[in-house]
Amino acid sequence: MSPHIVLHLVSDATGQTLDSVVRASIAQFSHAEVTCHRWNLIRTRSQLRRVLEAIEQDRGPVLSSVVDQRLQHELTIGCAHMKVRLINVLDPVTAVLQDELGEKAIGRPGGQYVMDDAYFRRIDAMHFVLAHDDGQEIGGLSHADVVLVGISRASKTPTSFYLANCGVKAANVPLIPDLPLPDELLHVQRPIVGLTIDPDVLISIRRHRLDVMGDRRSEMLLLADNPYIDPERVEEEVRWARRLCARHGWPLVDVSRRSIEETSAAIMGLMADWEERRATAHPA
Repeated sequence: MSPHIVLHLVSDATGQTLDSVVRASIAQFSHAEVTCHRWNLIRTRSQLRRVLEAIEQDRGPVLSSVVDQRLQHELTIGCAHMKVRLINVLDPVTAVLQDELGEKAIGRPGGQYVMDDAYFRRIDAMHFVLAHDDGQEIGGLSHADVVLVGISRASKTPTSFYLANCGVKAANVPLIPDLPLPDELLHVQRPIVGLTIDPDVLISIRRHRLDVMGDRRSEMLLLADNPYIDPERVEEEVRWARRLCARHGWPLVDVSRRSIEETSAAIMGLMADWEERRATAHPA
């Protein structure tokens, strides 16, 4: 039987920070069964008391991202009284920053969600992606932070939207065999990254896409001789796209076994490399 634990996630904001930490940590244990009780937007003593009562009924380690020192103190006392382990996941990083900056943390819940410049950059980037998805408004490529290219179902659109959430203006252009590349793509002075994928993985994704269309057209497209999912044609399409990117010097990111987050991180690394090369070639 797989080991089972109960975790209580206590936050005075949205709880997204805790969710990210817990997901990343649980992924390191292949057989663990974890039940997570989420207690978000806990900002009053009465709310915290109800949380402590629930923890006492179903005991397990408590992970906190509470920044209000008064509430965190009460949570610490309550957990100590119950002999329940408590970890505030922000404390180690906050302590280091306080030491290095010589400044005390302000303890503001949800401080990362304020409507600052970064927030509006994300909004602008989202509007940009919507306008420049799948080859739309090709004349605006010069305003992109990065241009993604790839064949159909190579994760161009979801990756573009994830990048937008990071404040990156990403345009994406489909690579279609037998169709010429847009002139704007060939002359844009922005980093261009190709997304490639294993042919077998691509066929599986395309089959699923056709299947969920759920109409007569999808039934016809699922026929074995359909070039969209024919193994030989798909393999050649993938090879063609890789050769094309190599010919133009566009770096490739293989999305076959990468999450959208991992793909985006690789792209942002390539963007940084591109900016560094440009700065070296054109020093201020």
